[in-house]
Amino acid sequence: MTIKAYGAHAGNLPLEPIDIARRAPGAHDVKIDIAYCGVCHSDLHQVRAEWAGTRYPCVPGHEIVGRVSAVGAHVSGHQVGDLVGVGCIVDSCQHCDDCEDGLENYCDHMIGTYNAPTPDAPGHTLGGYSQQIVVHERYVLRVRHPEAQLAAVAPLLCAGITTYSPLRHWRVGPGHTVGVVGIGGLGHMGIKLAHAMGAHVVAFTTSESKREAARALGAHEVVVSRNADEMAAHAKRLDFILNTVAAPHDLDAFFTLLKRDGTMTLVGAPASPHPSPTVFNLIMKRRSLAGSMIGGIPETQEMLDFCAEHGIVADIEMIRADQINAAYERMLQGDVKYRFVIDCASLAG
Repeated sequence: MTIKAYGAHAGNLPLEPIDIARRAPGAHDVKIDIAYCGVCHSDLHQVRAEWAGTRYPCVPGHEIVGRVSAVGAHVSGHQVGDLVGVGCIVDSCQHCDDCEDGLENYCDHMIGTYNAPTPDAPGHTLGGYSQQIVVHERYVLRVRHPEAQLAAVAPLLCAGITTYSPLRHWRVGPGHTVGVVGIGGLGHMGIKLAHAMGAHVVAFTTSESKREAARALGAHEVVVSRNADEMAAHAKRLDFILNTVAAPHDLDAFFTLLKRDGTMTLVGAPASPHPSPTVFNLIMKRRSLAGSMIGGIPETQEMLDFCAEHGIVADIEMIRADQINAAYERMLQGDVKYRFVIDCASLAG
């Protein structure tokens, strides 16, 4: 089955229209006509070979939503016509401790939605900047939002679960004061989710101009992190910090804001390391530094259901497929509020 997609043949070349092959659905497979695909910053890093191991042709995209168009004979959880999503995972070993715990994202043999080895042509997975995708039923998620919100649901499959998972793992809820560092594709979801979970949300930004935007997203307080007085006023106030910034920065400035036993979790992935935090900032208040990566399939479904119940979607800007290279350049400049989403109908020409 040959379909239209957008991809690149080398790291120094732009994305362009290409034809790719998809396998015929097997007994446990679901074929999805892709309606929309979100654009993640990791797409840019991978397709431009800024992260090691890029396989070409590279078709990015792991924030996929659409409608089921065919199911295999043994598929029981999805039917033709269902609205569904596919996130960052399309396979895993299915039998390790991580998989059995529903944490396929930590499986050593997790297969990513693009750029991961597969027996399908061309030998690696090809992502959601395309018209269709075929995925094992285990990794297909139900979408319960109204169809009119479908485009804005797409970024939940990465940005949503990346921020939801640590908030849930560290049991954020009523009575907690939570800091969200960075107000971008990840940060804007972190603010919405922490607010919906009942926490008091303090947003941190380097930009004075983002104060009102952060409040509109649900932040109860907004701190400009370059303002020393504002930062000092929040010393030892926070129970938890979700740090979404994908650029190296001073972590110590935020550790001093945590209470005793507070945790800062990193979900942004900078190209070079952060400066090492001062050990005394950790040991004197038994503070912790942690990391978190997307979520497993059960938790991703839980996140989608939570967002549907609370009316949460991403703030998006829709683009055509042929605008993706310009969108990457804008993304590098922070010129998007807060996530680009490709209308995959535009792939037809």
